[in-house]
Amino acid sequence: MATDARHKSRVLLEGPDRAPARAMMKAVGFTDEDLARPQIGVAHSWIGTMPCNWNHRKLAEKVMQGIRAAGGTPIEVNTISITDGITMGTEGMKGSLISREVVADSVELVARSHMFDGLVTISGCDKTIPAMIMVLGRLDIPGLMLYCGSIMFGRCAGTQGLFANRNLTIQDVFEALGAYNAGKISLEEFKDVEDHACPGAGACGGQFTANTMATAYEMLGMSPMGWNGIPATDPRKEEVAFESGKLVMQLVRKGITPRSLVTRRSFENAIIGVLATGGSTNAVLHLPATAKDFGLKLSIDDFDRLSKKTPVVADLKPWGTYTAPEMHEAGGMAVVGKRLVEAGLIHGGEKTVTGRTIGEEIAAATEPPGQEVIKPLKQALKPTGGIVILRGNLAPGGCVIKLSGQSKSEHRGPARVFEREEGAFKAVKEGKIKPNDVIVIRYEGPKGGPGMREMLHVTGALQGAGLGDTVALMTDGRFSGASHGFVMAHIVPEAAERGPIAAVKSGDMIHIDVKKRRVDVEISGAEMKKRLAKWKAPKPRYTSGVFHKYAITVSNASEGAVTG
Repeated sequence: MATDARHKSRVLLEGPDRAPARAMMKAVGFTDEDLARPQIGVAHSWIGTMPCNWNHRKLAEKVMQGIRAAGGTPIEVNTISITDGITMGTEGMKGSLISREVVADSVELVARSHMFDGLVTISGCDKTIPAMIMVLGRLDIPGLMLYCGSIMFGRCAGTQGLFANRNLTIQDVFEALGAYNAGKISLEEFKDVEDHACPGAGACGGQFTANTMATAYEMLGMSPMGWNGIPATDPRKEEVAFESGKLVMQLVRKGITPRSLVTRRSFENAIIGVLATGGSTNAVLHLPATAKDFGLKLSIDDFDRLSKKTPVVADLKPWGTYTAPEMHEAGGMAVVGKRLVEAGLIHGGEKTVTGRTIGEEIAAATEPPGQEVIKPLKQALKPTGGIVILRGNLAPGGCVIKLSGQSKSEHRGPARVFEREEGAFKAVKEGKIKPNDVIVIRYEGPKGGPGMREMLHVTGALQGAGLGDTVALMTDGRFSGASHGFVMAHIVPEAAERGPIAAVKSGDMIHIDVKKRRVDVEISGAEMKKRLAKWKAPKPRYTSGVFHKYAITVSNASEGAVTG
């Protein structure tokens, strides 16, 4: 059956009645010929506040050139972004997760209102990545997503000291801060890390949230295999941007939409990709939120089920050795995919935007000889995945723990309770946290924060102070993809919804048992009930504006912290 490549824009731009619309388009340079072609949105998040999205305008221009070459008319759309790395540890960090909804909503509004026939989305800083896929599921018009690429790793100028002679990422700056506060490095060494960790454009350079989600969406099938992995400053990035423009026109002419490609099995492929690379716990928020916008149901328990049979095969920061650009040089997600095919874990018949199945994409890839980033299946770094879901009297609705670089599976210790992230960071900085403590940071959830701040300031300080292996941390907030240690997040219900975490007192003994999938405070049910009966909701920090809107509409973390 023939497909009308202009079935959306024709309504907006064709016929005598639409002359006013055409007149306004002509005012900014569009011709009659332009307006007679399929109208293709090119949405990106260029912004002058961060390196993460710095190349978006260049990539957008290349995408638009590809669209024009393939017979379409590109229309550029720009939206916002909030960078976690810069706002971390401040009130501004609350805007990060909120921005995921704003980015998706804003692109959706433009694409629906201006009746685009197709859409290429360009993503970068980590919340823009799920947002730019979520909107494709909502709109269900032909489209694909291109990630702008990882930043390159940096190197200290000095050759002596704790951080010298290693490939640096932003993770090292946070951990250098902890080391400096603990007296382990000098101010000169600290400044050397700060000055050289981030050498140019691109998103944070480990298997943190940005690269976790970029690789997951290759496995989902909504980004061509291998294209997201190309670093931001690699000349090949602009080449695949041009190819993205050509590819969207093929999808438009064939009428191939996101929901016609992506299935629940596609999402299982994406989860398995996250688990095999030791990826960010934020995937447990973003993939269920994405599935919802594709009309599919995904549960946090799907992560736990798949984790039990998925080995970790990629040795990546924050817990491992290598950076994202080194992962790309090693063959990227396609080589990870080869290991997963060998293990019998991939649904190889699932479709992708290239017209080939994910199995075909994986089979076509070549593995560079001698690469050491992605291990053979027989030498897997862990036999099971790096993400586990826990429940218990502290998290009846679930929480997530990241175990990629962890050898221990159990911790029991006294609670050290903090009502905000800042208090916990101050305690670590002042040396008040001791081995075996369980740091509890609450009122940082989707509603209570609002916005689920990431606790990288705290986890980085713990690592830098040498406490990462001896202290546990739990929160109803989130962790950065760069966080590592024995840490739990996304506790549901959150404190602001009268969750059990609100009843914990400093000194209570907390027991975490990963093998049993439990996290419990050692008090009786009667005592828990008594404490919660006395609980009073804290006064909302915001009573108007975007933070307030988010707080009154957002779902819990186990449902993806979505607002619609």
